[in-house]
Amino acid sequence: MISVIPSTLFKTIPWKNGKGETIELAINQGGNLDDFIWRLSMASVVEDGVFSDFSGYQRNLILIEGNGINLQHDHSKIDKLNNILDVANFDGGCSTVGNLHAGAITDFNVISHKDKCSAVVETFKEQQTLELNAADLCFVYSLSGAFQLTSYQNQQIIKAGHLLKLNALKAGEITITGQKLIVVYFTLANQSTLTA
Repeated sequence: MISVIPSTLFKTIPWKNGKGETIELAINQGGNLDDFIWRLSMASVVEDGVFSDFSGYQRNLILIEGNGINLQHDHSKIDKLNNILDVANFDGGCSTVGNLHAGAITDFNVISHKDKCSAVVETFKEQQTLELNAADLCFVYSLSGAFQLTSYQNQQIIKAGHLLKLNALKAGEITITGQKLIVVYFTLANQSTLTA
């Protein structure tokens, strides 16, 4: 149920539109850039430009480094990410253009297939202890270094830069203590997609 994905297992792959690179932290088993159910990644954006087309998917994009970015969708709605851990939620099929505020940024991406999976993303800036919600699949990542997991059985320190993965999580079963945390909850339409 509890597993840790070390940074040495993260993969660097090209953006779908070929205009940059992404560090892929985790993806469902058998998934690839063109066909997946859920995916977590990080990417640097160094210039203004059009985001990749992920039609059929929902995106959550979190600012994790830099001075901010505006995301304009279909030439109308604008998401303004001004502060670290600000989140934008948008349709991956939108024509999305990113405009940097002042220099390059790094973002954390959560992308989920609309028909096969739904995602809830929460961010926590201050040091605190969180009681995790129920989920088919849950991931926790810290921007500030190591954090602590506490369960009925044990306590465990998750090292800086590592990704915590929890399968079949029950409400109140696990608490997390840390700061600058990203918590992702996935609800899956098909339970066979649990494995990463």
